[in-house]
Amino acid sequence: MRRLLSSLAITSCLLTSFTLPNTALANGLTLFSGVKSGYQLPFHLDFSGRRGAWDRYRLRIPTKKMKFAVARLIIAYPKSYKGTFDPKKIAVKVRGKKIKLSETNWDKENRVIEIYPEEPIPAGFKTEVVLSNVLNPSSGGMFYFQCLMRSPGDVPLSRYIGTWIIDIS
Repeated sequence: MRRLLSSLAITSCLLTSFTLPNTALANGLTLFSGVKSGYQLPFHLDFSGRRGAWDRYRLRIPTKKMKFAVARLIIAYPKSYKGTFDPKKIAVKVRGKKIKLSETNWDKENRVIEIYPEEPIPAGFKTEVVLSNVLNPSSGGMFYFQCLMRSPGDVPLSRYIGTWIIDIS
């Protein structure tokens, strides 16, 4: 009996160690990502992030990251991500309410989504970017979407805010 319990304990530890590095937990908390803890941003996939399926991404920017007003939001994604976006179905919510956008651009060649609010987003408010009508890539994987911002009147340099680690499986 003692030998059986020891074998079960060792087997469960081994199985856990193989699955943990690739496991995404509760809306964007990923273990062993390589992204510094203060720069990992929360998100939610409304339709579970299945390969080749339609989805809605809710990319959240916590209040503590909104240290300055924002004139442009930039989302950069990796070359390996082969999904599609609908620029007409992009929304930004500040404190839970949609704000008006003057323009949204999806630059496929440079793998960037640019979002221009009509008025700058004020500093210190919880913000959420909602990407609707997203077609997930047919091959799964973990994709690092980076959030960059430009403030009004800023030198034309984007500031890195953090990374959403999106798991498509």
